[in-house]
Amino acid sequence: MFQQTLDPVAGSLGLSALCAALPLITLFVMLGGLKTKAWVAGVTSLVVAIVVAVAFFEMPVGQALLAGSEGAAFGFFPILWIVINAIWVYNLTVASGHFEVLRHSFESVSADHRIQAIIIAFCFGALLEALAGFGTPVAITVVMLMALGFEPIKAAAVALIANTAPVAFGALATPIITLATVTSGVSDDPRLDVDHLGAMVGRQTPILAILVPLVLVFVVDGKRGVKQTWLPAIVAGLAFGISQFVASNYISVPLTDIVASLVAAAAVVGLLRVWQPSETFTHAETPSGVGDSGTSGDRVTANTATGNADRGHVATETGPGGRMAGPSGAARPSVTDRGEVWKAYAPYLIIIAIFSITNITAVKEALAEKPWTIPFQWPGLDLRNVAGDPLSSMTYNFNWLPAAGTLMIFAGILTAIVLKVSPARALKAYVDTYIELKWAILTVMAVLALAYVMNSSGQTTTLGAWLAGAGGLFVLLSPMLGWLGVAVTGSDTSANALFGALQVQTAARTGLDPVLMAAANSSGGVMGKMVSPQNLAIAAAAVGMAGREGDLFRKVFGWSILLLLFMCVIVWLQSTAVLGWMIP
Repeated sequence: MFQQTLDPVAGSLGLSALCAALPLITLFVMLGGLKTKAWVAGVTSLVVAIVVAVAFFEMPVGQALLAGSEGAAFGFFPILWIVINAIWVYNLTVASGHFEVLRHSFESVSADHRIQAIIIAFCFGALLEALAGFGTPVAITVVMLMALGFEPIKAAAVALIANTAPVAFGALATPIITLATVTSGVSDDPRLDVDHLGAMVGRQTPILAILVPLVLVFVVDGKRGVKQTWLPAIVAGLAFGISQFVASNYISVPLTDIVASLVAAAAVVGLLRVWQPSETFTHAETPSGVGDSGTSGDRVTANTATGNADRGHVATETGPGGRMAGPSGAARPSVTDRGEVWKAYAPYLIIIAIFSITNITAVKEALAEKPWTIPFQWPGLDLRNVAGDPLSSMTYNFNWLPAAGTLMIFAGILTAIVLKVSPARALKAYVDTYIELKWAILTVMAVLALAYVMNSSGQTTTLGAWLAGAGGLFVLLSPMLGWLGVAVTGSDTSANALFGALQVQTAARTGLDPVLMAAANSSGGVMGKMVSPQNLAIAAAAVGMAGREGDLFRKVFGWSILLLLFMCVIVWLQSTAVLGWMIP
């Protein structure tokens, strides 16, 4: 048995906090300063955390290793279990050719690049974030924008900025699930569960969502873009924000971004049926390799009465009957066939249907019982907090059937049937998904193991007690802490794992609401996504700008800080009587 101590290093809280910070300092320096590979930084920081736990916090070696093993297991199931299977579903659409149908469907809505930025980067990017997260939306939407004629650096900047408001509910609310797990283990507040934390985040990020589309059209076309397309930007932001609030508070936390992205897209498409901008804005063709804004001419075409515009289509090779030819020459789905378009949207409709059914109260309660859900204490782990009470984090909840990742497997099977993907091809896509994500899997498992070791040994508790010295000012630091975590790790899930418990413990010592502070970590973190080295590298590589991440960083850094300060103000107001009524 191991019991935590608040100030184990020479009886000094300051020295103890400094030692407790060593694993985080190691992670941040290796990722941000030395630019080490993420999995190497994660594993190294985990080793440092174990050494600190044993050498300074007097945790038995066996207990430290067991705590790390539970964290690694949680990192794979349910966290990575969601991501892997969600990306598999996406890969099935690519394998069948229906992702190209989906891209063409978006292109046909409008030739205006400002509106395409809203529909593809914001709406569709949010849907991809909802299903997969972890950089997937940036990688995919950047390529789609480039195919539609966007300048490389502008396409990358738009994709990065758009990938903010949906991030907290990404990968079927994986960051919220992680936040609930690490915070409930250090506090007995019954509101630190997925539903309450999701509801609180759903009362913060929707306000941010209203601004993001306006930022996108400004990045694409400056003041003229805002003047001419503020209406679809506002419609998209309001539709997304309201839907995100409603879904997170009254429907389903895992489904939040799916609902919000589809409603926002439908709202914009509906608006475009009765309204068009006074001019259609596109970029003139850019010479290969040119990546800076302003090096190519912008093209503005006055709309006709019908709203049609001069639009350029990406040339595609076609096979017999006008069907697109794949790499192997096999017939591909027609991008104009209405039935194929419906099939392209089918995977997302299937996911919504499955998760809606499992969120029916009776079904949800039934799946929470044995044998579908099996809670058990992690073998050999025996931990106590400073007060001598057992840590709830010792209980591992193996909900093998109702887990979001398992439900995604069912969705993938149905998707393969609808898209007529053979079992062999679907299985190959599944294996390829694991191979594609092998380093990401190791990284996430290492970071979650690190978080569990720090939480179990008392390192997080000590840091929380030290930060409590900031008093009421901590409410302003809270979103910044989340931003720092995401900026370094590239993941809101990892940032919540690292700092979620710290936020709650500090809140308890400063008299702040723990639900508000935990949610602020996730909501503040989303702005760090656009400046994280991982996301910058993904975006730069996708547009052929590898090695020029610094140019892209300068393009988005100001927006990241501006939106972060906006979120700090929201959280501060929610800690006062002004917006305190928003806390569930």
